[in-house]
Amino acid sequence: MPRARKWREPLRPGERTNAAGKPVSNSILLSLPDAEYGYVRPHLQFVNLPHHRSLHEPGRSLKFGYFLNKGMISLVVTDGNGKSVEIAVTGKEGFTPIPMVIGLNSSPHRAVVQVAGEGFRVSVAVLEKLLLSSPHLYAILTRYAVIHGLQVAQTAGCNRLHSLVQRLARWLLLTQDRVGPGLLEITHDFLATMLGTDRPSVSLAASALQRQGVIEYAYGGVKIINRKKLEQAACECYEVIHHFDGELAGR
Repeated sequence: MPRARKWREPLRPGERTNAAGKPVSNSILLSLPDAEYGYVRPHLQFVNLPHHRSLHEPGRSLKFGYFLNKGMISLVVTDGNGKSVEIAVTGKEGFTPIPMVIGLNSSPHRAVVQVAGEGFRVSVAVLEKLLLSSPHLYAILTRYAVIHGLQVAQTAGCNRLHSLVQRLARWLLLTQDRVGPGLLEITHDFLATMLGTDRPSVSLAASALQRQGVIEYAYGGVKIINRKKLEQAACECYEVIHHFDGELAGR
């Protein structure tokens, strides 16, 4: 017996716009009932999100929340020595920063645009008012926050337990899930930061996948040429996180 849908079937990308006429592709915004979207729509400020743009820094007051249309945001932990590792990603399925959903005004993590894109932002004050008057938006964001937390926990375990090749494969798969096929404009230095390691180690891992005919690596970019083999190279963490992505799609 098929599982009952908790929410209405989402609209297709482009079937909604913000007040300025910019098309909406964010899954959360497309899932809202018409009446609630009517409350939200006037407050959606369209923004371009270039590569490496920082959306919020650790410990600083949060000013805006972001609903992505396309691109990808990484949630990053940085230690006192400046070493960083990625603990989660957000694409058009989600929202950042999560602490805003429960009324917190800061986050211990950095959010940075890792794949350039676009989306909509709303101020902290506006989101607080919308969550009080929009029960479906509040419920969807709360559910997203819980699932996102489960993904963060899985990623933390993966970073500790699995090989760099497995983690790189997992990262590439999750990125392609969010931004689609084509060249991923990333460097070894960037991947080293995201995976919490050094550039030579990333180069060795990427070379191993390239020799297996899984990826092609050119200057400044990676292209997945055999997704099935890439899934086989990844650890089980990809399937766990991907399952949670499916739960989000089912809202």
